[in-house]
Amino acid sequence: MNKNLIKLLSEEKLYPIIRQKDASKAEDIANALIEGGIKILEINVENAKMYEVISKISKKADVCAGSIITTWQATAAFESGAKMFSSPIFQINMVKISKNIGVPFIAGATTATEAYNAWKSRIPLIKIFPTTALGGVRYIEDILRQMPFLKVMPMGNIKNDEINDYIKAGATAVGIGRDLCDCSNLEKITKQTKKILESIKQV
Repeated sequence: MNKNLIKLLSEEKLYPIIRQKDASKAEDIANALIEGGIKILEINVENAKMYEVISKISKKADVCAGSIITTWQATAAFESGAKMFSSPIFQINMVKISKNIGVPFIAGATTATEAYNAWKSRIPLIKIFPTTALGGVRYIEDILRQMPFLKVMPMGNIKNDEINDYIKAGATAVGIGRDLCDCSNLEKITKQTKKILESIKQV
């Protein structure tokens, strides 16, 4: 299993998440993010066409296939070039697939108990979702105060200007979706990405 990707993500801190039903738009957004300096990103598998996008983008950056909940999806994503996969939930079957394929699995968790169980199953990075609805930065602080050994990545309607607050709270990385990626202005995405990455360096 390539744990170097988790190490890279912990260094980069910013984890863009692309959720698009339109494959062409997803590809354009991914390219805009890469131009802004992104080395690793998530492309949600909204439909079968996204595997083609993963195949193209994986030649330029490390891609995590998102919203994976079945063995077939995980296998298809891996064959398309994905180097990781993530799921909105934590399930043992996904852990087994991760080990069999040899790629990292980012599991979703909501409660402290779910996060702990994911850690016990040797999940290298746990995404806490939906963080904003759960209490935002304070929620991450509360979880890590009790379990500082967890590597967590908050996501769920997090704003660009909140990213550094989550990093200061102890987040290994921060997942950012709509506030960065849901924009038709590709130049703006690239510019904003550069600005965020530069800001993270100051934390």
